[in-house]
Amino acid sequence: MTSRDAVTTDRAGARRTPSRALVWARRLAVPALLLAAANLRPAVTSLGPVLEEARAGLGMSAPVAGLLTSMPAACFALVGFAAPPLARRHGPDPVVLLGMVVLTAGLALRPLAGNAGTFIALSTLALAGIALVNVLMPVVVKERFPDRVGAMTGYYAMALNLGASTAAAVTVPLADRFGDWRVGVGAWALLAGVAVLPWLALARAGSAAPAAAPVAGPGPSAAAGAARLTRNPTAWALAVYFGLQATAAYVVIGWLPQVFRDAGLSAEAAGLLFALTSVLGIPLSFALGAVVGRLPGGQGGIAVALGFFGLAGYAGLWAAPATVPWLWAGLLGVSNCAFPLALTMIALRGRDGGTVVRLSAFAQGMGYLLSIPGPLLVGVLYDVDGGWRLPLAFLALLMVPQMAAGALAGRQRQIG
Repeated sequence: MTSRDAVTTDRAGARRTPSRALVWARRLAVPALLLAAANLRPAVTSLGPVLEEARAGLGMSAPVAGLLTSMPAACFALVGFAAPPLARRHGPDPVVLLGMVVLTAGLALRPLAGNAGTFIALSTLALAGIALVNVLMPVVVKERFPDRVGAMTGYYAMALNLGASTAAAVTVPLADRFGDWRVGVGAWALLAGVAVLPWLALARAGSAAPAAAPVAGPGPSAAAGAARLTRNPTAWALAVYFGLQATAAYVVIGWLPQVFRDAGLSAEAAGLLFALTSVLGIPLSFALGAVVGRLPGGQGGIAVALGFFGLAGYAGLWAAPATVPWLWAGLLGVSNCAFPLALTMIALRGRDGGTVVRLSAFAQGMGYLLSIPGPLLVGVLYDVDGGWRLPLAFLALLMVPQMAAGALAGRQRQIG
């Protein structure tokens, strides 16, 4: 926290020593944020490397597997809209705690599923928990670190990519060690359970936690603020950019290991190559966080540049997926830094915490709704084409409007 938060002021203007609960809340804020971020992708990235085994074990067709890869976007959109009213009523910390508990339960239970329907239902439970946390992370950063939005979003994105890449790289060795893909997928409930603890402490601290600006309370002003977003072109540009980068990200998460396996690589090699796409996000997210909020011309140029990396990666996979697979994975890993860029732009475009939470819910909710058909359509195209050229051409085509929306969303405008 900033030094100005070291002492609080009462209504009469007198300076007073912060309570013990407030001190502990400050100390826990950073590790709690990083632990939550580290748990926002293993539920998804642990499945891709063993998707072939999961499909065989659960009797899952390719279109149903495509539905499974679309589930994150659907849950993040539909459940994410519930986060702002819950945060207004209870505060962000208890809602994040609820999300982490639900995520832990879903991760622990879904390996016990005996069929595809039950597995999808329990995956939905885990993803619902992630959805609550997803929407509230930008406002947590804005309120707790108002002077370090870019840097803290970078740290958050680094932890998110570390969790994603670790799950992608370790799931197959875990499954091989115990002889069951279910163990590899279910082990990540332990990491989620660890993240519950600091958020439990923060939720108990309650109003002791500092805030740069309060989350908008219930009533006409909050409703009017949400309605104004639907008429704001910058908000819509953020939503479209977020949705199209989410489409690309969840296709990569759900299908990239299968692309490499179909090209003749082993399951372990495919998992490691997919992990590379997330590992690259660790230093790149830090670098983006350090500079993105200080660019005088906005963030549109970065959004366009990241799109060109994605186009190059898709072209390489289309032409020769097994020739230099680490290069294609690396290019897509750079392109996937569109996610922390989108989060940073959401936090920078809102004038205060209340606006950020509404903008986050709108951009992520509408964005994830927009992204729902993408992974499902990729599964259908894969089934029809019998290969990856048609799906990859489709993904390359979607990159063009993503770059255009990013250029508009990156303009130096504020909402609120």
